[in-house]
Amino acid sequence: MKEWKKEPVSVELVRKLNETYNVDYITASLLIRRGATEPETVKFFLETDVSYLHNPFLFDEMENFVERVLQARQEGEKVCVFGDRDVDGITSTVLLVQELRAMGIDTTWRLPQGDEPYGLTRLGLEEAAAQHVTLIITVDCGISNIEEVAYAHQLGLSVLVTDHHLSGDAIPAAEAVINPKIEGCGYPFSHLAGCGVVAKCIWALRFAQTDFFREECVLVHAYPGNTTPGNETIIMEAVRLKNLIVEDRIIEEVVPGLVQLHQSRMIKFLDCGLPLLALDVEVETKLFRRAFGTKAEIHLGELRTQFEQILPQVKGKTLFSLMRKSRSIRYSQTASELDLLISLFQAYVLRKEPSLSFEYENILDLVALGTIGDLMPMLDENRILVRTGMKKITQGNRQELLPLLSMQNLVGKKLSTSDVGWQITPIINASGRLGRPEVAANMLLAENLQICEEYASELVGLNRERQRQGDVAWSRLLHKAQSSHTSFDGKFLMVEDNEVHRGLTGIMASRLLRQFKTPSLVVAHVGEQRVTGSMRSPKYFDVREFLHSFTDLFIDFGGHRCAGGFSMDEVHLPELRKRITTMIDEFKLHEDLKDEIVTIDAELPANYLTPEIITLVESFEPFGEGNPPLQFLIQGAKVEEIQFLNRSKGSDIAHVKLQLHYGQYRWPALYWNASDEVGTTFNTNDSVDVVFRMGRNYFRNNETLQLTVISLKKHKTPIEQIIKGVGQVP
Repeated sequence: MKEWKKEPVSVELVRKLNETYNVDYITASLLIRRGATEPETVKFFLETDVSYLHNPFLFDEMENFVERVLQARQEGEKVCVFGDRDVDGITSTVLLVQELRAMGIDTTWRLPQGDEPYGLTRLGLEEAAAQHVTLIITVDCGISNIEEVAYAHQLGLSVLVTDHHLSGDAIPAAEAVINPKIEGCGYPFSHLAGCGVVAKCIWALRFAQTDFFREECVLVHAYPGNTTPGNETIIMEAVRLKNLIVEDRIIEEVVPGLVQLHQSRMIKFLDCGLPLLALDVEVETKLFRRAFGTKAEIHLGELRTQFEQILPQVKGKTLFSLMRKSRSIRYSQTASELDLLISLFQAYVLRKEPSLSFEYENILDLVALGTIGDLMPMLDENRILVRTGMKKITQGNRQELLPLLSMQNLVGKKLSTSDVGWQITPIINASGRLGRPEVAANMLLAENLQICEEYASELVGLNRERQRQGDVAWSRLLHKAQSSHTSFDGKFLMVEDNEVHRGLTGIMASRLLRQFKTPSLVVAHVGEQRVTGSMRSPKYFDVREFLHSFTDLFIDFGGHRCAGGFSMDEVHLPELRKRITTMIDEFKLHEDLKDEIVTIDAELPANYLTPEIITLVESFEPFGEGNPPLQFLIQGAKVEEIQFLNRSKGSDIAHVKLQLHYGQYRWPALYWNASDEVGTTFNTNDSVDVVFRMGRNYFRNNETLQLTVISLKKHKTPIEQIIKGVGQVP
């Protein structure tokens, strides 16, 4: 029996979020149940503008990366981008190749073909050197290629590594390594996809082509402190910026006439030879002179004129008055007027340089595809990257995607992450799974629509072949899985097969997980006496921690809590199997964790469940790892109609389509694999409690809202609940 669970929320915290962020009470409670209560977390649920993304120059080695690429352009070097075969690797490759070519750099690319191993290879490096390549840039790979990077140097090749996988004890000796998972890299968010890392590099490259790159300046602001007669003070703040990042900051409160110039920390801070900038020079200068007398020679550059040309909201406003209206400041717990000035300066630069803002959004469609396809957490800045990218996909901005969208009947529809994850990324992934990732890459790099359509058709054909091979593989693996599941006492299963394609291991592991509801490992044999494995698990089992126990056997491995994979020399397979058997025998399976818990985000009274609720649902998009779709509870809905679906296919359990009457509306609802509950759990005319998700349904080009039932119970009246509670009939 599924347990329903709705976490309690603090009324005081709901009120606080309501007042601080101007959100309604239901949104506030949803944020709390999502764990979004701190300003930095709330920001990425409420904001969508790319100006809220983290600055790429927070990566310690980003300047090195940028300078090496600019050097390649200046010296006319040839660059080769090495990517991976999955949708993240393919989109990463396409994004960087297009950007480098737009910069005028001669750029080629390489993805693993057939059974070629993941990452840099000696053969690939030798071929690059033979083609007169001098700079290698990895995307979505490279962090584990210690020896290959060293070999590249022997061949006279420079290497830049961009990746998002965990590193081992050593890091490649590349000219720059951009990876948010490297401890101490300086970047505040570790869960970017490979394409997200590339997007950061692209922003940095564009910034490096503006007048602001490596330029330092100091922003200055002074204002009255204590205004009591005889005890007046002047507060002065200043901050030093480089590449729009705060490098140093100071605040000083001065009693006019009591502090000499040489005693002031502020005067020493400003005596740095850098441009000193303020919003209102005349006002700031008067305050400095009041603090230090006429000897205070502070030469300030005025920002107001430049700001007002780009940021109309600044016109005629002081920082004090702007504080009340600023959206960005509300996400800082200790915001001051100087913080607002910093925010305005950053916004000014972004708006002045469209390549960093409006135009930058145009690359985020592929970032969305790769991030969704790689199952990255939909938290922090991934939410803005994916949300913006989804908008661009829906708008049809990228011509190269239109044929594939059309073939999937998605053109003109408001797409969700579910649409992308089920109908687009699997098709792109299919090319890599069958050893032909270049088909997807060529489609996205095609320069005319006809060629793009040809590649899209080939992709769809590869996906059909992948599905066919998947069915064949399933028939081969199912019996082995049943036997393995029994041998591990239902705690685990591990299957291997010489004929299963390496590109199908993840799909098969996912399918086995759904069938057996237990951690599932599928191992395929590849060339060069190697094997590759993919593992999927329920939430109670940490795949990454599990695989980490066998790092001495693996060539490389990676993954997340519920999904991971590895490659390994075939000779180690018996030892792996032996050690897994020992470990699982000792593994204590907590049955309470195996039971499915249905999480409820909010209960909706009848007057709340209206068509407008879809706006609230979609405001919490993108959904995915770390942010599952919203699940609502309604109590006492009436089942007016029941219709069985796909019974004609001879399935033992069919899907059920319902019509539910709740409040003023009748709702179509789909309940998957629930035909066995009709006549037992519920029936026509029953009053039921329902946990559901809401989404858009498109049928024959008509858009309707539809509920997807997660769990359903017969409604109990208050007296029935009392009877059940005391266990006897009064």
